[in-house]
Amino acid sequence: MQRDELYEIGLAQRRNMFGVQGAEDQVEHTTDVNDKIQEFVTRVCFGDIWQRPGLALKDRSKITLAMLIAQGKSHEIRIHIRGALANGVTPLELRELIVHSILYIGIPGAVEGIRALEEILDEQGLTFEIDGESHRDGDDALADATSGKAGQA
Repeated sequence: MQRDELYEIGLAQRRNMFGVQGAEDQVEHTTDVNDKIQEFVTRVCFGDIWQRPGLALKDRSKITLAMLIAQGKSHEIRIHIRGALANGVTPLELRELIVHSILYIGIPGAVEGIRALEEILDEQGLTFEIDGESHRDGDDALADATSGKAGQA
């Protein structure tokens, strides 16, 4: 594996987003089968592309997660939900990203995203109570929608 500045920057980014488990534990236990992929992910993905100006890490996390949900990549969805939380994306933003995805990828993909979000929130001891929406009755939601309050943060 080529260990240069991009590699070290990428390893640090992986550590910040996924902890030691998603950084050193991945690259220090490579084999001849997977070492090139781990090097590419560390150097190019996290050492170069994730470092580019123009998008905040939080935005990159949301975009990445949306693409993974669209592709149905359940393992990577879970990994990147953890990374998104580490990058400052809130549980509410994650839920809304997944709800929004229903429009473009369909219900099965969105359901997989919600399943993953619930799993990670539970794993990290975070509450499922993020905006009280599940406790409002239909009349409250209809009033918000018709008054222009829906979608306001």
